[in-house]
Amino acid sequence: MSCGKPEKNKFSILTFGCRCNQADSAAMREGLRRRSMSESANRRDAGLIIVNTCTVTQRSDQQARQAIRRLHREYPDARIIVTGCYAERDPEVLAAMPGISLVVGNVDKERLPAIIESESPDSQGKIIHTPLAESRDCLLPPMSQTGGKTRPLVKLQDGCDAHCSYCIVPKVRGPGRSARAEDVLAEVRSLVGGGFQEIVLTGVHLGAFGLKLKDHARLTDLLSRIVQIPQLGRIRLSSIEPMHFDRTIADLAANNPVFARHFHIPLQSGSDRILRLMRRPYTAARFRDLLRYIQARLPDAGLGTDVLVGFPGETEEDFAETCELIEDSPLTYVHVFPYSPREGTVAFSMPGRISSQVMKRRVNTLLEISRRKNLSFRRRFVGRVLPAITLSHEEELGSSLVLTGNYIHARVPSLSVPPNRLVDIHIKDVRPETTYAEIL
Repeated sequence: MSCGKPEKNKFSILTFGCRCNQADSAAMREGLRRRSMSESANRRDAGLIIVNTCTVTQRSDQQARQAIRRLHREYPDARIIVTGCYAERDPEVLAAMPGISLVVGNVDKERLPAIIESESPDSQGKIIHTPLAESRDCLLPPMSQTGGKTRPLVKLQDGCDAHCSYCIVPKVRGPGRSARAEDVLAEVRSLVGGGFQEIVLTGVHLGAFGLKLKDHARLTDLLSRIVQIPQLGRIRLSSIEPMHFDRTIADLAANNPVFARHFHIPLQSGSDRILRLMRRPYTAARFRDLLRYIQARLPDAGLGTDVLVGFPGETEEDFAETCELIEDSPLTYVHVFPYSPREGTVAFSMPGRISSQVMKRRVNTLLEISRRKNLSFRRRFVGRVLPAITLSHEEELGSSLVLTGNYIHARVPSLSVPPNRLVDIHIKDVRPETTYAEIL
C-alpha cells in the first residue's frame, strides 16, 4: 500500500531491456525535466510512473506485467503509463490491465512528455499508437539525465533491417534509421562539457549507422571524428553485429587511448547450419577470424558475445560446434539466452522445438564455459595496472565499484573516490565471483 500522497510534478521511470531502452528513458527524463517535473528519489512520492518495456522474449513480457501489477498495488494513486516495445507489439493486452492510464507506442514515445501534459490524468487504458514508418528520422535528444548512472548513452541509430528469423525487433522498432553525424558530435561535445568521463554509443543495429543513406557518414567515419573531440575521457561502443563490424574500428581503438578496449559482438550460434536458419549473413569461421584480428590488434581487449540456445532444430552436433567455437576463441564472457518463440517471426512456425530440459542443460553448459573463460581472462591482470572509471550504485553491476576499459568489474574496498572519475587501478586479487583492486 502507498505510504504517502504522491506529487503530480514528480515522476519515476522503470526500464526493462537493452541499452537503447535505457537511452530512451534518459530522453524521457530530459523531456519531463524541461516541463518542470523532477525524478522522485522514492517511488511512493511519484504521481507519474512510466514503465518502458521490452518484448524480446516471453519472459520480458511476463516481467513487465508483473511489475505493472506490483506498481498498481503498491502505488494505487499514481498515474501509470506504459511504453516501449511491448506497448508497440501488444498494446491491447497492456491497456486492459488495471491501473494503466496510457499505453504509448514506440513512435509516440519520442513525444511522451507532451502527451503526458495534454492527456487527461484520469484516462484509463487509452492507447496512443502511430504506425511505424520508413521515413522516420532517428532523433537525438539530450542524454544528460542518466537517472543516477555514471555513463550516459548516446543512441545514434534505431530500428533494424536485418530481419533475423527469430527476432521481433524490426516489427517493434521499425526500419533502420541513423542520426545525423553533426548531431551526434554535438551531443558528445555537450556531454564532455558536462563533465561525463565515459560515453557509451548505442543503437539497435549500431554497425549499420549511415548505411542506408547516400553521402551519410558511416560508423568508422563518425568514430574518427569523435576521438578528436577535446577533453574526451573515454568512448565505449555497445553491441555491434559481426556482419557490420568494420575492422577499421579495431585499428582506431588500437591507435586511440580514449577507446575502451571492449567489444560486444553477437554470435548467436557457432553452427553454420543454424546461422543460415537464423538468417545471419556470416559463418562461424568469419566470426572467429574477426575475433582473432581484434585480439591481434588489442591483446588485452574484453570480448563479449550473445548466444541463442535451443533454436528450432538445433541438434547436439550444432550445439557442440557452438561450444567448440567459444572455447577456442578469445571471448572473455558470453551472454546466454534460451530461444523464445515470438509470434510474427519466421522461426515461430519452424519445426523442431527443443524441450525445456534440453534448453536448460545447454544454457547451463554455456554459462559454465563463460565463467571459466572470464575467470581466466581476469586472472591475466593480477598485479597489473588498468584504466577504469568509478561507478555509481545505480549502474546495477552488483558490488562492482569501478569498471575497467576492458570490461572488468572490480571492487575497491573503502573506495573514497566519487563516481565518474577516470582512475588507474592495481588488480590485487581475482576470485570466481569478484575482482579486487586498489586505486593508485
